[in-house]
Amino acid sequence: MNTFYETIQGTTPVLVDFYADWCQPCKMQAPILQDFAKRMNGAVRVLKINVDKNPQVAAKYGIRSIPTLVLFKQGNAVWRGAGVHQAKQLEQVVGGYV
Repeated sequence: MNTFYETIQGTTPVLVDFYADWCQPCKMQAPILQDFAKRMNGAVRVLKINVDKNPQVAAKYGIRSIPTLVLFKQGNAVWRGAGVHQAKQLEQVVGGYV
């Protein structure tokens, strides 16, 4: 998990997808995030954190429902959204931070 904390501290914004393998909405979010990452062309990093395998990280950020997306900028959570989000929505959210 040290890599996670180091990554979110960087200057590139990081969108973290808190998910679980058994979660159907999470499965819907995955291809959307792949499309989003391609559209952003490296301007934003996308990470996936499995809440079942990393409960301490989920607890630290108060993740109560999944999928939950959290945007980090230099280690600070600057945006959070629960549920499935479309790529265009995410582009609008991230636009102010890149």
